Parts: sequence; C-alpha cells; structure tokens
Amino acid sequence: MSNFWDIIWLFFWSFAFIAYLFALFAIIGDLFRDHKLNGWWKAVWILFLIFVPFLTALIYLIARGPGMAERSQKQARQVQEATDTYIRQVASSSPADEIAKAKGLLDSGAITPEEFAHLKSHALGTNAAAAPSAPASPSAPTAPTA
Repeated sequence: MSNFWDIIWLFFWSFAFIAYLFALFAIIGDLFRDHKLNGWWKAVWILFLIFVPFLTALIYLIARGPGMAERSQKQARQVQEATDTYIRQVASSSPADEIAKAKGLLDSGAITPEEFAHLKSHALGTNAAAAPSAPASPSAPTAPTA
C-alpha cells in the first residue's frame, strides 16, 4: 500500500512542478511584454523569481494578474488582426471576379468559348469534365523552312 501513495505523491508533485513552470514562463513572458514597466523593475522581478521563486510568483500573480490578462488579450487581438490582414491579402478573388476576368478575355478574343467555359466551370468548382476541355497550352510555332 505504501507504493500506491508514493505514486500518488509523485503525480501530485509532478503536477505542481509543471504548473509552477507554466506560471513562471507566463510571468517572464508578461514581464517582457509590458512596455510600461522599467527595465530595472523587470530585473528585480527576475532576480526575486530566481531566489524566492514560489513566493515571488504568487505575489506577481496577485499584484499584476489583471494587467497580465489585459496584455495577453491585447497581444491576441494584434495577432488576430495581423492574421486577418494577411489572409485578405493572399486570398484569391471570388468566383464572380474570376468569371468576369475570363469574360473580358473572351470578349477581347484572347481565349476561345471552350476555354471560357472551362475557366467558368473551374471558378464555380463544378465538374470540369462536363464542359469541353481547353487545350493545356498552345503549340509553339514552327520555324519556316527555306
């Protein structure tokens, strides 16, 4: 029975240590994220985290916890906005835009009606086999023989 409780204690202390590491990394990340805090105060917090780790972490979470949440939310919003902007920049145009471009090419004579039908079916995501297929690439002109 002694081995069972030893295993339970091992799990408990392992969990506590890993939880402390998560809190420690969150605190250090928050220290470097906070631009209002002076560099000397950051150094003081780090020194206390090294020499009095559990007490310092507890005090930091109590004293600066609400600020941690605000800074974390602000960073998450900035990352989301950057991601949304990037997606808008690299996203392809809508099917209507693709069809309008293809129609412009058809009207100018750059593509044949079969090629237009293929581009239209591709833009709409329909079965391209139903539409007549366009040639993959035009053949190269042959050199005149003399």
